[in-house]
Order: sequence, then structure tokens, then C-alpha cells
Amino acid sequence: MIILPPKTGQRMYSKRAASQLRQEFWTSFGRYMQPVSSASGESINWVNYRTGARHIHFRMEAGKGATIAVELTHPAEAFRLEYFEKFLQLKHLLHQVTGENWEWEPAATDEHGKPVSRIFRELQGVHVFNREDWPALISFFKQGIIALDTFWNEVKHEFEVW
Repeated sequence: MIILPPKTGQRMYSKRAASQLRQEFWTSFGRYMQPVSSASGESINWVNYRTGARHIHFRMEAGKGATIAVELTHPAEAFRLEYFEKFLQLKHLLHQVTGENWEWEPAATDEHGKPVSRIFRELQGVHVFNREDWPALISFFKQGIIALDTFWNEVKHEFEVW
């Protein structure tokens, strides 16, 4: 069901419709990325990327705007900040491999209010509920996740003992 608010003219979706549209977007993205191999040449689930390192996650979020991030989720702040420091040592390589400057946030919270450290990029001016924005979203996520995969393939050995 679509309801148009009287003043804004912006579409509002029921929770069910919004969930279905998000799911459709991520399914489309997954299908688009399916033939793309990882930097190591392996088949990979790009939508649910697994780093293989506990407490280090690659996240992609789409809503009003889009974000791709490295999230460090160790529950102990000291360890989380130690991971963050290690990434800071690799900052030049990340920026070189991705061709972009990323935002560095040592103390943030996730969608559940849990403390995390984040390294991220954002895309503004797009919305997952607007199908016309999907090509821009897919391009943003594709470029970002492939670059993160290339970076991770080079540096994951740095985190194996953690």
C-alpha cells in the first residue's frame, strides 16, 4: 500500500512493502554481483561478505542514502580500538586500493546501540525506495565491496593472530 502525505508528496510504504522493496534491491544486487569473483579468485556472497576475522565486518546499508563500511565490533573497547589502530596503520593502502578517502570513526554505535568503530563511505541523494536510484546504488556498492575485497585480500594476514 502506498500512501502519499498531503504536504511532501513523498511516498510512504507499509513496513511489509518497505521490507519487500529492500529485499528485492539486495536480491538484484546479489544477482548482478554473482559472476564476479573475489580478489583471490573464489566465488563469494557479496551481499553477506565474510571477512573470516571475528569482529571485523563489511557492511552495506541502503535507505535514504547508502553506506559501505568496515565495522569493528569487538565488545571490549580496548581490543576494538586496537583493531582500529591497526586499520589506521593501513589507511594509506585502503585509500590507494579504493581510490577514495574514507571516514574514520573510532567510537560509534550500530543500529542496535552497541559500540563499534567504523571506517566508511557514504552516497547521498539516493534512496533504495526509488528504483531509478538503483543503478547508482549498485554502482556504489559494487565499486566499494570489490575494492574492500581487494584491500582485505592484501591485509587479512595482519589480523589472523587476533
